[in-house]
Amino acid sequence: MNESSEVVIDGSDMSFMKDVVTVSQETPVIVDFWAPWCGPCKQLMPVLERIVKAANGKVKMVKINIDENPGIAGQLGVRSIPAVYAFKNGKPVDAFQGEQPESEIKKFVSRLAGETDPAEEAKALAVRAKDSLAAGDPGGAAQDYAQALSLDPNSPEAMAGLIRLYIDGGNEEAAKDLLASAHESILEHPEMKAVQSKLSLITKPEEPDITLDLLAKVKANPENLDMRLTAAKALAGSGRNEEAIEHLLYSIAKNRSYNNEAARLFLLTIFEAEGATSEISINGRRALSSILFA
Repeated sequence: MNESSEVVIDGSDMSFMKDVVTVSQETPVIVDFWAPWCGPCKQLMPVLERIVKAANGKVKMVKINIDENPGIAGQLGVRSIPAVYAFKNGKPVDAFQGEQPESEIKKFVSRLAGETDPAEEAKALAVRAKDSLAAGDPGGAAQDYAQALSLDPNSPEAMAGLIRLYIDGGNEEAAKDLLASAHESILEHPEMKAVQSKLSLITKPEEPDITLDLLAKVKANPENLDMRLTAAKALAGSGRNEEAIEHLLYSIAKNRSYNNEAARLFLLTIFEAEGATSEISINGRRALSSILFA
């Protein structure tokens, strides 16, 4: 038997334990579930085989025809093909379904072969997610953030990005749950602190809208800095950070040290929540500097 046939073989439900579970205790195994009638399977399989063979024995591949062997595929919950699973130490550790670009297949195999750093790949995915957001594609960003977290559960960039998407989508509970699952080692990362601040600003809307009454009181008594701070907090709690900043800057200009610099400290919380690259933060910091260093 030549090296290719040892690296890439046909498998079955009966031989799965021997070919996949046992072998993967020593060498990672990729299982390609396919069927003769599946066009995308026929396109994916030769590309996957070529990349696996190029790994020089660091990864093996087992092809399973689900028409003849539906058992294991059913146990794994395979509902569409092609479906590719990666096994290590007898357990599935990664997977994808459908056709993939060759570059993504190479990454998939390289991860399994230990030739790439999952943490670095997670960072790259988080960067791509930010680009997707900038292009107006939050769905694509969410997928990249989720994939990054699957590669590196302690990726602060990916976790913060996903939390921010939950917040922006109005799902504060999911955001809080995800934040609660974060390892303490990443909580001080700037992006994680930013989403913590963003969550801290969110308050449940009250009926009627209390900001209307507060703003009316501020208009009637512009020099009441306590009322301005209360109004700013209400505005920030309803997502109106830009308006909140205007009131805080007014207070700082009037009396920076009032109430132990409460206005300035709350303003910094908003800047942190918005993120360093936010236009609101940039403009607000510029205005703050002009006040402090005038």
